Amino acid sequence: MRTIFLFCFFISVLSIQAQIERKELLTNRVTETPVIDGKLDEKAWENAETAKDFVMFEPGDGDKEPEDQKTEVKIIYDNSAIYVGAYLYDSNPDKILRQLSERDNFGTADFFAIGISPNNDGQNMYAFFVTSGATQLDAQFSPANGEDFSWNEVWFSEVSFDEKGWYVEMKIPYSALRFASGEEMIWGLNLHRRIESSRQQYVWNYIDKSTGRFTQYDGVLKGLKNIDPPTRLSFSPFGSFIMNSYDGNTDTSLNFGMDLKYGITDNFTLFATLVPDFSQAGFDNVVLNLGPFEQVFSEQRQFFIEGADLLNKGNLFFSRRIGNAPVGRGDIEDTYDENEIVDNPDEVKVLNAVKVTGRSQKGLGVGVLNAVTENTYATIIDTITGETSRIKTEPLANYNVFVVDQEFNKNSSIGIVNTNVLREGNFRDANVTSLVMSLANRANSYRFSLDGSTSTIRENEINTTGFSSRMEFEKTKGSIRYSIRHRFADDKYDKNDLGFQRNNNYNDIMGNVSYQIFKPTDHFNNFRISFFAGHFRRFDPSVSTGNYMQLAAFATNLKQYSYRLEIGTNLGERVDFFEPRTEGRFWKQNGMFSTEGFLSTDFRKRLAAEIGLEYRKRYGSEEQSYELGFSPRFRMNDRLEFGYGFVLDKSLNQPGYVDTLEDETIIFGVRQNNQIENSFSGKYNFNDKSSISVSFRHYWSTVAYEDQYYQLDEDGYLSPHPYSENNDVNFNNWNLDLRYVWQFTRGSELVALYRNTIENQNDRSYLSFGENLSELLDQPYGHLLSIKVIYFLDYNNVKSWLKKENS
Repeated sequence: MRTIFLFCFFISVLSIQAQIERKELLTNRVTETPVIDGKLDEKAWENAETAKDFVMFEPGDGDKEPEDQKTEVKIIYDNSAIYVGAYLYDSNPDKILRQLSERDNFGTADFFAIGISPNNDGQNMYAFFVTSGATQLDAQFSPANGEDFSWNEVWFSEVSFDEKGWYVEMKIPYSALRFASGEEMIWGLNLHRRIESSRQQYVWNYIDKSTGRFTQYDGVLKGLKNIDPPTRLSFSPFGSFIMNSYDGNTDTSLNFGMDLKYGITDNFTLFATLVPDFSQAGFDNVVLNLGPFEQVFSEQRQFFIEGADLLNKGNLFFSRRIGNAPVGRGDIEDTYDENEIVDNPDEVKVLNAVKVTGRSQKGLGVGVLNAVTENTYATIIDTITGETSRIKTEPLANYNVFVVDQEFNKNSSIGIVNTNVLREGNFRDANVTSLVMSLANRANSYRFSLDGSTSTIRENEINTTGFSSRMEFEKTKGSIRYSIRHRFADDKYDKNDLGFQRNNNYNDIMGNVSYQIFKPTDHFNNFRISFFAGHFRRFDPSVSTGNYMQLAAFATNLKQYSYRLEIGTNLGERVDFFEPRTEGRFWKQNGMFSTEGFLSTDFRKRLAAEIGLEYRKRYGSEEQSYELGFSPRFRMNDRLEFGYGFVLDKSLNQPGYVDTLEDETIIFGVRQNNQIENSFSGKYNFNDKSSISVSFRHYWSTVAYEDQYYQLDEDGYLSPHPYSENNDVNFNNWNLDLRYVWQFTRGSELVALYRNTIENQNDRSYLSFGENLSELLDQPYGHLLSIKVIYFLDYNNVKSWLKKENS
């Protein structure tokens, strides 16, 4: 490790900073501000300097924009906002793709974007997009989180069209940005234009795709003088009506709460949700999980998604842990299985949550999140005495994340991350701390990354401490790139209370080499081929658990068809310490061959589709599986779109864990597993602020075991066992969402959601698809109706209203 670090540091010292040309645009203050109508006919635009001479970002590299599709942009400002006027000329405006879509969805449409970096640090940027369908998108760009489109602010835009092309007019209030005051400020700036009909994208300041991050290639916005950041305070009070019905029982509730944003300083913002309501979060794509690891679901709650770039540093924070299943839920099912379990909640209510994030002008980033969850109880009835009792499965708990991160040299950073979970009483507590660094040389050609982490779990008055690390050295410039990575965790490392890890106790080394193009060829717009190899070991005992190699290629041709092909294999035996579900036991298997292919057609067309195939075969056995996926999409017009998804996954002669007997004998079985997933989506956009959508998913999985079962022997191999219980499974998960959204003013909206759910599991794995569906539809349904109104209030606007009323 010391050798690699010194080598990287040596390169950093000797390398010369690449000379990056930075265009400059001079803005000017105006007293008569434009009306945001997309017309650009006000006098305020006449004397503004023009940003022009855009160059190609993709698929080419620096090519000049066509004369008949040139782009010109002007920027002006006043005491409350900056204003952007974009002239997007097009010789065939009738052919401009302009699909209507909901916020933060590009759809099939052209777009214009402005990227602003008030700190001019080359790493962090705010981006505001407007499509030719008038849809708004906004995002934060940072080294920690990449493109974060969950970030939302309130700003204003309109578009218009004529025989010369289309036009964008934007107003971005200073309250939507984070910056420090000054007599004269210099901001980083870049401008983007996407022409969807030709899949071309142009930028104002040239971006070298072969090295560094694109934020390092911004130009400069000058002329901003004497701007005082406003009081950044906004309130989003909400009210919601919720009706929940299942099997004839109906519950209703009326909830009121509020989300709040407050600019503590010029660069740091406090977010708070008081009496949160997450009833309208999307449904999870639940599957039948036969493996030893939990299924991972993405975050659906907006509060935990938005502005979480710093909090995700070091990969210690998994927000779904907050409000997840109670820590004692499984104990109830195991301990009281002979009693009647009336209620055993599978989630914990979040009482409140607060977070503070931001980064100073000198690159110091700070992120803090704190959330509190309430006491949760299971209700048990003793079947002999009839006595009812409540068992606490999760106490009052506090979840905290703290991050300090210093960026420097426009391409490097070092930080400390801490997560902490405190539960009331004698329940389990957890603390994890990590040192995180990413160091690049000045030429952005090499990077060294290091994470070192310790965890401490306190349970039953005993502290258990573990350690983990990850190191990577990579070449990050040019067509040929490579990397080598080592990851380690001892058998006591555990970050799962507020993070996510599948397992610990590993000592792995991996390497990768790749080749890619940055300019189109005679056949391809994009092409990349890579080779990966990894050797995996157990830390304690120090034994090899296997290896894996993979060759992968991806390409997009000139007709915008994309292809991917992957071929992978293990060599020799694989030693699995997790499938037996007993510490210290292992299972030996032969290696496996796998191949996967993918094709995506041109999604500029009204009818487009993606199709994927995968095949897996275990060497020296009859175990094999294959998967077929097919997902067509039809865009009927610029307002209406439909999509369908079908996945068939069949596993044949697949051995796997079944049960552990009282005498600790581990039972395996050979199963046939069929999985079929059908999904449908449809959306109609009335305009850029109002839409109705439907999302449907039915997942069906059957598992049929052979009559002969096996025991796992001490040497890791299987031998026949007389075990004969029925473990067949027939599992269904059904979800239907019908959602209407109306953004009646920027930042304020009404959302109405109807959800229909069914989940069912039995042992009738022999049913046909039709028989299963008929039986499923006879099960009790869950119905949810949620109507929620959110109203956005900006403190500065409220203050102006009050002044007008009093004058």
